[in-house]
Amino acid sequence: MKDSFKDLTLKELLTKREDLKKEYRDLRFTLVVGHVDNPVRKRTLRSQIARLNTIIHEYELGIRTE
Repeated sequence: MKDSFKDLTLKELLTKREDLKKEYRDLRFTLVVGHVDNPVRKRTLRSQIARLNTIIHEYELGIRTE
């Protein structure tokens, strides 16, 4: 099930993207150092970040308005 990011404002999207990037960095570090319960989480985080980047880019282009 895809996360619904379309109803968030631009400021909320930017904050959410930073949170997901931090979580992704922490997960990558944990994968290298030790054991992770759900290694598929890395892929889902990457796709969520990409989805957020797409929506943010639409705001920058003027396709989407607040």
